[in-house]
Amino acid sequence: MAPTCRALRNPNFMKLIILDRDGVLNYDSDNYIRSVDEWQPIPGSAEAVGRLCNAGYTVAVATNQSAIGRGFFPIEVLNGMHNKMSSLTAEHGGEFAHIAFCPHVPDDHCDCRKPMPGLIHQIEQALGVSANDAWMVGDSLTDLKAGASAGCKTALVMTGKGERTLPKLKADAELSDRPVFDDLSAFVDWLLSQAE
Repeated sequence: MAPTCRALRNPNFMKLIILDRDGVLNYDSDNYIRSVDEWQPIPGSAEAVGRLCNAGYTVAVATNQSAIGRGFFPIEVLNGMHNKMSSLTAEHGGEFAHIAFCPHVPDDHCDCRKPMPGLIHQIEQALGVSANDAWMVGDSLTDLKAGASAGCKTALVMTGKGERTLPKLKADAELSDRPVFDDLSAFVDWLLSQAE
C-alpha cells in the first residue's frame, strides 16, 4: 500500500507547495489539452508529487482552464483529467490537497485567472492555511506573478512554456532572481536537499 501524504493528517503543520498544471505536471499544448487521452504526464512529475507528500508537504494545484469558458470541453472532461492526474500521483504515494481552476476567458476580467492571485486564495480558504512563504512552481510568468502577489516563493520550470518564459523572467525586475529548474523533479530534488 502506498504511503499517504503525512501533512494532510496533521492540520497544525502544513508545508504548502502550489503547482501549475499544464507544462508542470503534464505536457502542454498551444491548442489546449482537450481530452483525458490528451492529458499526458511529464515523466517524473507524478513521482515528484509523491516525494513531496512523503516528505511532509501538502501539494495543491492552481490552473487556468479557459478552454472551458471557450466551450472546447465541459467540466466533466476537466474532472476526468484531474481524476487521471490524481490516480497516477496516488500510485507514487502522492495526493493533491486541493485543485483550484479558473474556467474564465481573459475578457471575463475575473480575479482568479492567473496572474491574479485568486486561485491561490481559493487554496488558502479550502485548506485553512496561508500561502505566504509557500512555493508556487510554474512554467509561465503569469504563474510566478500570481504566486508573488500572494506572498509565495516562486520557481520556474523549463518544461511546457518554460523556455519561452525564461527571457521574460530575466527581463522582469521583480522576478529575475527566481530559481529555474529543468522540470518538477529537479525542483523537488533541490527542495528536499535544502531540508537535509
